[in-house]
Amino acid sequence: MLQKGLSFFLARNRAIADDDHEELMVAEDVKEGHFAVFAVKGEETQRFVVGLRYLTNPQFLRLLELAEEEYGFNQNGALKVPCRPQELHRILQDRC
Repeated sequence: MLQKGLSFFLARNRAIADDDHEELMVAEDVKEGHFAVFAVKGEETQRFVVGLRYLTNPQFLRLLELAEEEYGFNQNGALKVPCRPQELHRILQDRC
């Protein structure tokens, strides 16, 4: 199920279609092989651009499971994960 929900990250086009067939533009700082993530916890929010390699990181995968529980798979735009920006920064500093 996680693979199905994340399959849109593998799209090569800079523009993608959402469920209503409207075109969504991908920000220019999100290079091929990356995706945007917002770390959201309380009042703290920070945007990160994350490499696809983190989809094999157990700590990052746990954040995705928490995001599914809290927000579901129907998020539009950048993915939101329920953690403090410092926590996500720490996870991204660890080698995959």
